[in-house]
Amino acid sequence: MSRHQHQVRPRYGRIAVLFSSVSVTFVAALGGVGVLPSAAGAPQASGAILEVAHQAARAAQVTPQDPGVTSTGKPAPDETARHARQLRDTALPQDSGSGKRVVFSESRQRVWLVDGGHDVVRTYLVSGSLTDNLDPGTYEVFSRSEQAWGIDDSGTMKYFVRFAHGDNAAIGFHDIPIDDGKLVQTPAQLGTPQSHGCVRQLRADAIALWKFAPLGTTVVVTP
Repeated sequence: MSRHQHQVRPRYGRIAVLFSSVSVTFVAALGGVGVLPSAAGAPQASGAILEVAHQAARAAQVTPQDPGVTSTGKPAPDETARHARQLRDTALPQDSGSGKRVVFSESRQRVWLVDGGHDVVRTYLVSGSLTDNLDPGTYEVFSRSEQAWGIDDSGTMKYFVRFAHGDNAAIGFHDIPIDDGKLVQTPAQLGTPQSHGCVRQLRADAIALWKFAPLGTTVVVTP
């Protein structure tokens, strides 16, 4: 044999498919001439032949691989990077205080609800102010209203938790306002500044913060 002769690799998938086709054709032919026994006769023989055909068909099938997993079972590089980025984006900011508190990051447009054990019980994207109206620092919840109305006809809002004083009105957390029967922004826009001064949240997140932050709760605003 020549040293340069390539080794021929069997194509198992094609062989299995071919075997499956031949088996099925063979079963059909036997049934057509009456060789296969009827259900009242000897079903074990026909069942065995059919099982061979089924096994061949199953052997030829290809299971789609998870796009986020390599053939070795490890996460693909893109999936690993996405997961690392998600962990980084949702990580509690450093120097965000201690004890039970609400943390709001202006640069990341995200809120964390932190219990007394320094554990994050909830984190989510929000929409803060379009203007630079809130200085980083430590605040305290001083007022709450389950139903509120915005200034300058900016809509109605629910679960308003106020923690700072702005130039024209109090600053706090609430759900996305509704004006003329419609949300003033889409949920997809959360994560970007959109408000006139407060911090907008999904209704479910607003309810969670409402329950978490009674009067006197610490609020930490980070850059």
